[in-house]
Amino acid sequence: MLKEGRSQLGPDSSQEPQTISQVGEFNLIDRVTAGRHQSPGTLLGPGDDAAVLAAPDGRVVASTDVLVEHVHFRFDWSTPNQVGRKAVAVNLSDINAMGAVPTGLLVGLGCPPDTPASVVDELADGLWEEAQQADIGIVGGDMVSSPSLTISITALGDLQGREPVTRSGARPGDVVAVAGRLGWSAAGLAVLGRGFRSPVAVVGAHRVPEPPYGAGPQAAVAGATSMVDTSDGLLADLGHIATASKVAIDLRLEQVEIPQRLTEVASALGADARHWVLTGGEDQALIATFPANRPLPPDFREIGVVAEGSGVTIDGKDYEGPTGWEHWR
Repeated sequence: MLKEGRSQLGPDSSQEPQTISQVGEFNLIDRVTAGRHQSPGTLLGPGDDAAVLAAPDGRVVASTDVLVEHVHFRFDWSTPNQVGRKAVAVNLSDINAMGAVPTGLLVGLGCPPDTPASVVDELADGLWEEAQQADIGIVGGDMVSSPSLTISITALGDLQGREPVTRSGARPGDVVAVAGRLGWSAAGLAVLGRGFRSPVAVVGAHRVPEPPYGAGPQAAVAGATSMVDTSDGLLADLGHIATASKVAIDLRLEQVEIPQRLTEVASALGADARHWVLTGGEDQALIATFPANRPLPPDFREIGVVAEGSGVTIDGKDYEGPTGWEHWR
């Protein structure tokens, strides 16, 4: 839990500290929590041994993600503010994918003692800015010394009386639909990997994903039978639904949009925009299945069908090559 406290900065306290070791643990906590907005559901925020949140549904949806410097982000590619926003976005996306509404965040931060205090300030600003996109706050967490900068976030959510939408509910005859962007983050990563910083819109999609906040609860209300977010890639995450639901999924390529901007970037890099759209992760779009006789929510577009069997195909054929991201491979 982020606890409030006081720490003396020593004889040089008249000067602005340069590193977090000079600032001190409790002053650092004060810097990143003081004066921040909390949602009405936060009954007790930072400052005690634990936070207290309202849980009107009687159930709490919880999800944790860990981001490690040089694995999930690089400060020569992204600003601390952008890293903070991305860390929150990928966590809130998981709550969205369950059909729940976010209620609060717990943040764990590990970093070396010589980390500039300004980096943590900017990182905190990004965390809070993205949290505000969902009208929630950071209700607690922890800060520790670590060899590399690591961010661990636990997102909490409320089902509002609905059942959670899991990966295991897809049924033969359902339609597959997606909400949000596909391939943009992978394209941005490819651009950055080649040493470029533009096009700004493409690079920005990798630095800060744009989950379709609110589309998850809309899908749940509309009768979605299964749902997952595209953290690993479209084909890989469709595979998660197919495996959990014990069904086959066939993607209809003509229904999958290949944005013109990505086609232009791929042409310049000698890459394949279709590969980015099909296998690129970290866009945090939503994939859901719906009964065929129900209208799709406004933000969703149909891209395939569910059938009996197993696995994921494209127009009835297997996809050759890696289908998405997997750790330790």
